[in-house]
Amino acid sequence: MPRTPRDRGERDEGDADRERHHHQQRPRKGHRYNDSTSELIEKPTHQHRRHRSESQSPRKKKKRYYYPEDETTESSKSTSNALSAGALSQLDAANVGDVRWNSNGGAKGTERFTDVEEERRRQERRERRERRRRREAGEELNVDRHKDERKQSRVISGTYLERGAEPYDEKVVLVDQRVRMRGGAGSVESEEDEARRRKRRRIGIIGIVILVILAIVIPVGVVLSNKSKSSSSTDSTSDTTTSSSQPSNKNLNGMSESDIPKEAQGTYLDPFTWYDTTDFNVTYTAATIGGLSVMGLNETWDDSAKANENVPALDKSWEYGKMPIRGVNVGGWLSIEPVITPSLFSDFKTSDGVIDEWTLCSKLGASRAQSTLEQHYSQFLTEADFAGIQAAGFDHVRIPFSYWAVTTYDGDPYVPKISWRYLLRAIEWARKYGLRINLDLHGAPGSQNGWNHSGHQGAINWLDGTDGTLNGQRTLDIHSQLSTFFAQPRYKNIITIYGLVNEPKMTYLDVDTVLTWTKSAITKIRANNLTAIITFGDGFRGLDNWQGELQDFSNLLLDVHQYVIFNNQQIALPHSDKVAFACSTWTNQTLRSSDKATGFGPTLCGEWSQADTDCATYLNNVGVGSRWEGTLNMLSTPGGSLDGSVLSPTCPTSNSPRCSCANANASPSAYSPAYKQFLLDFAEAQMHSFEQGWGWFYWTWKTEKDLG
Repeated sequence: MPRTPRDRGERDEGDADRERHHHQQRPRKGHRYNDSTSELIEKPTHQHRRHRSESQSPRKKKKRYYYPEDETTESSKSTSNALSAGALSQLDAANVGDVRWNSNGGAKGTERFTDVEEERRRQERRERRERRRRREAGEELNVDRHKDERKQSRVISGTYLERGAEPYDEKVVLVDQRVRMRGGAGSVESEEDEARRRKRRRIGIIGIVILVILAIVIPVGVVLSNKSKSSSSTDSTSDTTTSSSQPSNKNLNGMSESDIPKEAQGTYLDPFTWYDTTDFNVTYTAATIGGLSVMGLNETWDDSAKANENVPALDKSWEYGKMPIRGVNVGGWLSIEPVITPSLFSDFKTSDGVIDEWTLCSKLGASRAQSTLEQHYSQFLTEADFAGIQAAGFDHVRIPFSYWAVTTYDGDPYVPKISWRYLLRAIEWARKYGLRINLDLHGAPGSQNGWNHSGHQGAINWLDGTDGTLNGQRTLDIHSQLSTFFAQPRYKNIITIYGLVNEPKMTYLDVDTVLTWTKSAITKIRANNLTAIITFGDGFRGLDNWQGELQDFSNLLLDVHQYVIFNNQQIALPHSDKVAFACSTWTNQTLRSSDKATGFGPTLCGEWSQADTDCATYLNNVGVGSRWEGTLNMLSTPGGSLDGSVLSPTCPTSNSPRCSCANANASPSAYSPAYKQFLLDFAEAQMHSFEQGWGWFYWTWKTEKDLG
């Protein structure tokens, strides 16, 4: 069913001591992780972990990453070299008129000036004698030209002083700087020569001032520029890219496209076609496991990391059922949801009918759809997000993805297989930060619920309709491939939960048909030696109705998603009653479900949030209003129905005063202290309730904009 991202606030960026690697980026600003929630999760001090030696055997599972060389931000690498402190002090000493007094006001500076003045007079006497001698020999013209050349070489920078071909000689600089005796053919120089010297002196002084200014401005400008780049929005979804937003892909340097077999050039296996190669192994490979490519992976890995000091490292056992899961979803990334990335949909006209990933790809066409979505995959979720997830105190990540990461079928408009590579990279980033993975097949062939987050809004053609059986078998085939691939030893410690299909709508589908399919899927997956816990959705049947089901299988987990905003009665509850509902009703549900005498057994809350309204843009589908304001006209969308429409306001005030989404969609900075306290209380109540079972996964880590 449609879901809403949680209420939000400014998220703590994380302290510098949480960094694990000098290439690791800091978590960027803009994560919609609510302050009120972050306060509830203990944030233990994380230890730095060093990678093992490169020479270690792959059996020790060391993960090697290729990190592109960072672009420098040092002023020494910029187009202008700034004057160093040493160069400036030498230049200061050279200008004797400016070095006359020490910090105490006198003697030392005066003595130095006296010595310099005496040297100047001696040098003048020597020059007068030399000029008389050369004048007699007719050499005066050449000598003056030589002196002019020496004067021109004085235009120095810090680099010239410190690294020039000739050693720094204070006496030479002093001689060139002092005012020479006027003279012409005899001993007096012309007024024109004096004017030229003054002009050159002024130019030199101006040049020095400019260099000093550049020494300050250039480094500051570089730092601010790079800071701006690093914190710039990653929410752009344009199908065109600029050179500044295009990843550098430096790991392709030194490679030739001719190294790629001709038959693979231009395909999704060709790294030269990848929008983003960051942290991918770009050596071409055609190798597959279970028919799925291992592209981008390194041969070794390291499972020694832990999410925090309160949980075991990846290579140690997690006691599920005793130790609660505290995880977060990364929704809207590999499975597009309009409410999470509204910019992908907002530029289209209503008449375009772009309401989900199916219609988005259809409207864009194959080429533009691929470039648009791959840019989204690259930018919406990065390594910095996984660092931030760890820093926030989470220990698991649920990654929704859809079947077109594996394959597509005739008539599908989806971008095929591109998201697969990004899924594999995300798993490796999670490994780096000690985060265990819950793999979630969010969109199945035919759509298992008819909602936009399944990929295709409208009719349900999974286990129902003309192609229902075919699409059910296709989903089994996909699980056969996925379970074979993820049964590899490299995934045993990190993919600990494996989902069958997200939110099958069992209030519409035949329950026995879904249960039969579920048993077939479990059998097929276990035959491929996948040992992860298998999770299946409650299908909105009600937790109590799962008592006694699927008891012939072991290592299963029932997944329920809890929200108050999609129920007309619950959304209208005042804040205090919503908190009480979470404390009481959901706690009791979890306890009953976790007991096999009254429920299925192991129970997990795979999605929840602090949202108390359904006001967020596109939450109830593109172009549809809200229950809160009484504008939810489901008939205005394909697949809508009269039963789903809510045309009377359902906020706690009963529309007196008028129910409005203005406050819900306001900036978090405008939240009242009372509302912030509610968000805190509501989060605490839900986490307490769900930890009566196996734990929880928050929905969701980030969105393009603040959502109510």
